[in-house]
Amino acid sequence: MGPLIIGVNIPQVPPNLQPQVHTLVSMDDPIEVPPTTASHVVAMPYPGRGHVNPMMSLCKLLLSKNSDILVTFVVTEEWLGFIGSDPKPDNIRFATIPNVIPSEHGRANDFVTFVEAVMTKMEAPFEDLLNRLLPPPTVIIYDTYLFWVVRLANKRSIPVASFWPMSASFFAVLKHYHLLEQNGHYPVNVSDGEKRVDYIPGNSSIRLADFPLNDGSWRNRRLLELSLNAIPWMQKSQYLLFPSIYELEPRAIDALKSEFSIPIYTVGPAIPSFGNSLIDDIGYFQWLDNQPSGSVLYISQGSFLSFSNEQIDEIAAGVRESGVRFLWVQPGESDKLKEMCGDRGLVLAWCDQLRVLQHHSIGGFWSHCGWNSTREGVFSGVPFLAFPILMDQPLNGKLIVEEWKVGWRVKKEVKKDTLITKDEIANLIKRFMHLGGDEVRDMRKRSRELKQICHRAIASGGSSESNINAFLLHILQGAKPH
Repeated sequence: MGPLIIGVNIPQVPPNLQPQVHTLVSMDDPIEVPPTTASHVVAMPYPGRGHVNPMMSLCKLLLSKNSDILVTFVVTEEWLGFIGSDPKPDNIRFATIPNVIPSEHGRANDFVTFVEAVMTKMEAPFEDLLNRLLPPPTVIIYDTYLFWVVRLANKRSIPVASFWPMSASFFAVLKHYHLLEQNGHYPVNVSDGEKRVDYIPGNSSIRLADFPLNDGSWRNRRLLELSLNAIPWMQKSQYLLFPSIYELEPRAIDALKSEFSIPIYTVGPAIPSFGNSLIDDIGYFQWLDNQPSGSVLYISQGSFLSFSNEQIDEIAAGVRESGVRFLWVQPGESDKLKEMCGDRGLVLAWCDQLRVLQHHSIGGFWSHCGWNSTREGVFSGVPFLAFPILMDQPLNGKLIVEEWKVGWRVKKEVKKDTLITKDEIANLIKRFMHLGGDEVRDMRKRSRELKQICHRAIASGGSSESNINAFLLHILQGAKPH
């Protein structure tokens, strides 16, 4: 068995640096909780950046409300290497399970095998860990995809909170995916991609092209099957948590509340808190400080999946031709991209995204529309160029463009594998970053309004603040909801 890590606060470092592990406790011994602890929360995230980060943000948020809580944050040994040195409160401790799943490096190359391993091989070592926690947890907050946590917790009469790390709208789509097949719309024909359907509860009409895993290929059928496995287990949880804000998704939240008997809490935006001013000294912030307000396009396609090399080359050439200032984060290929993009901006392997989005010089966000990036962009009041890849990202793009009206789609056609040319990209970026156009002005105004909605939700008496307090009250009192 691996070690239990009792975390200490150390400065945040970019993820390519090797973290230092400070305190080790043998995993062969019982893991005891201090007797003064009011509540012991075990957090079990899915092992992926887009899942670990919001779970950690949620745990920090709970502790900011009550410092008597102890959180045991469970990760694989590999993931401890990624986040073990990140700053966190002293009463979040790490516990590890062995690396029983494929490595994070390259998981996109065989995503089906990775997801199958997560759903079948992590349960046994987590159960072993659970057996040695003394006293047992007050509550387990688990990533919805790890449905086996519910089975283990129910056996021990431990309350569980299901944390869905994506939008409530996307959850409603998955929960009612069978309606696509019933209506003859699955698998989706490429020629029907623009067709819209309006029978998914909690959602306005959706293009068939925006449904996840919709082409009926073996890979996508299997991923869909694995995703849908988690849905029935949520009814056996005691709470359902969304890292969203009610005012952003009222239709979906209301629809789900009418279908579930358990309490549903919107606890968003659940994004990283500011706590380390040292990062302001980093060179790219000094560069941003010297750029005019609203003049820089921030580009990030996420840390997991990406487009073809041909498409990235077209994006780079389009950025160069546009003449717009930019900051592009692209792991692994910074030197090549820098050469292709020209000297109007920076290309980095990593940055502190939320701080960048909050900077006065940022005027737009070219995004893959992952839910973490979507929340951070909306919270920061930045308009989007939406270029989603798969899973929940196309639906998030729909929310951005159609529901909230704070962005444009990069890809106008729904045909699969259509190459967007450098000329199209350059023209789009120039229009998007031109502050004088009426359409752009309206979009930026709406972005600022959504930012205010988000900030009101987390202020005293706001919807998210009230939901977090209600959830905390339940777990601190050890009471199961009626």
